[in-house]
Amino acid sequence: MKTTLLLAALMTAALTTLPAHAHGDKKHAAAPVVFEQTAWGIAGKPADAKRTITVDMTDTMRFTPDTITVKQGETVRFVVKNRGRMLHEMVIGTPDELAKHAAMMAKFPNMEHDAPYMVHVDPGKTGEIVWHFNRAGSFEFACLIAGHYEAGMRGTLTVTPKQGAAQ
Repeated sequence: MKTTLLLAALMTAALTTLPAHAHGDKKHAAAPVVFEQTAWGIAGKPADAKRTITVDMTDTMRFTPDTITVKQGETVRFVVKNRGRMLHEMVIGTPDELAKHAAMMAKFPNMEHDAPYMVHVDPGKTGEIVWHFNRAGSFEFACLIAGHYEAGMRGTLTVTPKQGAAQ
């Protein structure tokens, strides 16, 4: 009996701590924002965003703009518009993390995922990311849907250090 209760408790804990997902045909409810530090920053609060950058995604597997520069300490609202006829996404990260994730998506094209540094946008729709760039460095953004990253759907994101900050 104790083993059964322990197993049930462990399974419940595992299921309730799984991340929210956003690929596939099913629509998922918006997951609460998790403010977890990453190498490229942390989820931003919409009220703190003083700048909005519009990013267009197209079926030519390109972002416009494909180069973005922000300042360390800046919170930015990205308005991400899908101008194409297929699902696209924008995911922010390090080049290494994005490459690993793209490889995983190629193996498991229906893999579901969701995080505050990514947005999945249906054709003709608009999505949003609010991100606080508290780490300087060179990062990227990409569409990790199987085949899109490999076709060159990525851009560069430079976070310039605060003046006087050590690099």
